[in-house]
Amino acid sequence: MLYTGGVSFFALLAVFPAIAILIGFYKAVLSISQVSEQAVALADMLPHAARAIFQQEVERLASVGARTVSAQSAFALFIGAYAAHRGFKALLAGLNLIHDETEPHGFFKFNLLAFFVALFAFVLFTVVSGAVVTSRLMEHTATTTRGHALPIDGLWPALGLALGLSLLYRYAMSHRTKVAWAPSITGGVVATVMSMISSWLCAIYVEQVASLGATYGSVGAVVVLLIWLSWNINAIFYGGAFATEMEIAWRARGKPDAQPEGGDAGRVVSLSERRQSRR
Repeated sequence: MLYTGGVSFFALLAVFPAIAILIGFYKAVLSISQVSEQAVALADMLPHAARAIFQQEVERLASVGARTVSAQSAFALFIGAYAAHRGFKALLAGLNLIHDETEPHGFFKFNLLAFFVALFAFVLFTVVSGAVVTSRLMEHTATTTRGHALPIDGLWPALGLALGLSLLYRYAMSHRTKVAWAPSITGGVVATVMSMISSWLCAIYVEQVASLGATYGSVGAVVVLLIWLSWNINAIFYGGAFATEMEIAWRARGKPDAQPEGGDAGRVVSLSERRQSRR
């Protein structure tokens, strides 16, 4: 819970600077209508109850001049970079704890790893959001010409998340050796499915069960966004735990049983001892 809270806080702190950076980039290379379409695609990745505050910020940035947005984007870059870096440091620390890493990274190596993971995540998020907009344009064209379209835009966020988490589990969760591809990909798929289920349950909770607007007033959307972030981050940690246990099982499969028959059959197995099979 400590790592989940830390990652959720810094992710919330980095959301709005990231919006300013993206809108500044889109305004430099796209038209106003394309910026609006991109903003709608980004909003659709959030729970319905949290879209209002997101859309208000996007509409404000889309309506001002490009020079003003560029200045705000430059300022937001420092805040967003700091928050994202701290958030990914907490995420990597949590995954290292799940993987039972006893030898921590050095200070410079750990900070450099968190920087590159954050940079890759931002690039992947930008590519996925662009793919969503492209898919919607293709669907609109197909609907206009043939009267039907394939709803594929909803698949891009799931595919991007599964890809990013698979690479995260493989290259950033273990200090000594890379995690095998099969546990990494399986953990990424499990975390993606859990994230989708968590988002669906979060939408039901905030819209059908708990009236957060009546309790928190104007900051209810921020509370919803924080709940959604924490549930999804828990899904990422659960995916890392699944990949770790799968790696342990796979590596132990090829080793003979060291326990004598009937010796300590009732002994409680320590996870730390089980993880020695990786070493």
